[in-house]
Amino acid sequence: MKLRDVLQGLTCTALAESAAGQDAEIADIVYDSRKAGPDNLFVCMVGAETDGHKYAGKAYEQGCRNFVIQADRREAAGLPEDGSANIIAAEDTRAALAVLSDNYFGHPSGDVKVVGITGTKGKTSTTYIIKSVLESAGIKVGLIGTAGAEWCGKKAATVNTTPESYELQKLLRQMADDGVEVCAMEVSSLGVKWHRTDCTDFFCGVFTNISPDHIGGHEHKTFEEYYSFKKAFFSLCQQAAACIDDPASPDMLEKVPGRKIFYGHGEGAEFRADNEVPTRYDGFMGIRFDLHYGEGETLTMDLSTPGDFSVENALAAISVCSFLGIGPEQLLDGMKQVRIPGRAQVVYMGDDFGILIDYAHNGLSLTSIIETVKAYEPKRIITLFGSVGDRAQLRRDELGSVSGEMADFTVITTDDPGFEDPEHIAADIARAVEKKGGKYKIIVDRTEAVKWAVSQLQEGDILLCCGKGHEKYMKVCGKKEPFDEEAAIVEALQTRGIQI
Repeated sequence: MKLRDVLQGLTCTALAESAAGQDAEIADIVYDSRKAGPDNLFVCMVGAETDGHKYAGKAYEQGCRNFVIQADRREAAGLPEDGSANIIAAEDTRAALAVLSDNYFGHPSGDVKVVGITGTKGKTSTTYIIKSVLESAGIKVGLIGTAGAEWCGKKAATVNTTPESYELQKLLRQMADDGVEVCAMEVSSLGVKWHRTDCTDFFCGVFTNISPDHIGGHEHKTFEEYYSFKKAFFSLCQQAAACIDDPASPDMLEKVPGRKIFYGHGEGAEFRADNEVPTRYDGFMGIRFDLHYGEGETLTMDLSTPGDFSVENALAAISVCSFLGIGPEQLLDGMKQVRIPGRAQVVYMGDDFGILIDYAHNGLSLTSIIETVKAYEPKRIITLFGSVGDRAQLRRDELGSVSGEMADFTVITTDDPGFEDPEHIAADIARAVEKKGGKYKIIVDRTEAVKWAVSQLQEGDILLCCGKGHEKYMKVCGKKEPFDEEAAIVEALQTRGIQI
C-alpha cells in the first residue's frame, strides 16, 4: 500500500520527503523500533513511561525511511530532514496510529459488527456470554479482551484488555477475512484515553456499571476523568444498551444517536429479570431466572454461570442479540453452555462433588465466590489458593482470614511468587487462617496441591481453585513458567477414574 493511502484522512504536515515521496510502498506499520526496517512506516508513540521519538534514529539506522512523529517532539526525534526519508508530523501520534491502522487494514469494522462492552465490572463475562449465545444461534463470533482474542478456533495473545489500535484493526481484519460476523470486545477506559478505539465503528455498545477504579499512577488522575472516558466511548456507538440499575446509565448513553435499551432488575427495563434461583442438575451448575420482555412475555432461562451478578451480564447479552434481531427464545441453549475461563468456571460438576476455577485473588473477591457457592448448599467448601510475591502483607492476611472463617478447609499453595520464597508467603497466609480457627494444609507445588485436594474430595464437596483464573503461567523469579490449572484438575480427576 502506498504511503498516501495509509495517510488518507490524517491531519498532518510533511516535514521532509524522500525521492519516492508519498508513492513510497508501505509493507507494514510499526511502533517498536526493533521491528522497523525498509518499507515500514515507523510511528513514534508517546507512552506513560517511554517515548518512541528516542528510538527514531535507531529505526533510521535499520533502513526505515518513513516516519510519523508528534509535532511537538521534532527535535527529540532527531531525524535528518535532507530528503532521505519521509517525515510526517501529526498532533498526536497515538491518535494518528488509529487512522493509519484503519486505512492499512481496509476499515475492518465496516466488515464485521463490533460490539463494545465497557464498565468497571462484568466486561469479560459479558463478552463470553455474547459469544456463547450467538454461536448457539449459528453466528460466527470473535472475541477480544482480558484473556486475549479468539475466533474460528484461532487464538491470539493480547497485551492489553483493549489492544493498541494497530493490533485491534489487524485482529478485526483477520476475523472479517475468516467470516466472523460479530466481534464482542472489552473496551477499557484506558483504551479510549489512549485512542486505541479511534476509527472503529461500533455496531453497538454496552455499559455494565461504574465505580472508582484505575485511578492513580499512569492511569486516570480522578474518578471524573475515568467516568469521562467511559462516556466518551458511547460517541463511537451507533446504538447501545445499559444496566438500568446503575444511576449513571442514562447519562452514559446520552450521545448515542440510535436505539437505546435499558436492562436489569428495575422497573422500566426493556429486558428485566427476577426470581433468580441457584440451580444444579445433571452436571449443570448455574442460576435460573425469569426474563420479562416484549408485551408481557416471560421466559425462564438457565444460565450456566453461578451467582446473581451473572444475570445482569446475561441481560446485557440478550440486549445485544435484540440489536441483531435475535429473540430471547433463540438463546435458551446458548445460556446453558456459557463457559467463562477463570470466572466461576465449572470444570467438573458431578453427583459426587464439584470443582470450580475462579480468578479471586483478594479478600473481597474470595468472599464473593465463597458466598456464591454457599447458595448451592455444599457439605464442605474447600479453597485452594496462594498469594503473589513481592507485595505487601495485607492481601495475604485478607485471603487467609476470609478462607479461615468462611471455608471448611484451606489448601495453601503458590501463586506468582516472583522473587519471594513461596514457603514464606504460604506461612503468612497460614497464620491468618489460624487466627480464624480454620483448618489448612500447605503444599507449595501447585500441581501437587491440586492433585491432593482433588484426592480428598467427598460427596457433596465443592473445591474452589482461586487466584490463577484463566492465566496459563506462573511468575517466578522474573520468568513466566507454564502452569495450567484446568489441565492439572483434569489430570487429578483421571487418577480418580473420572474422565471429562
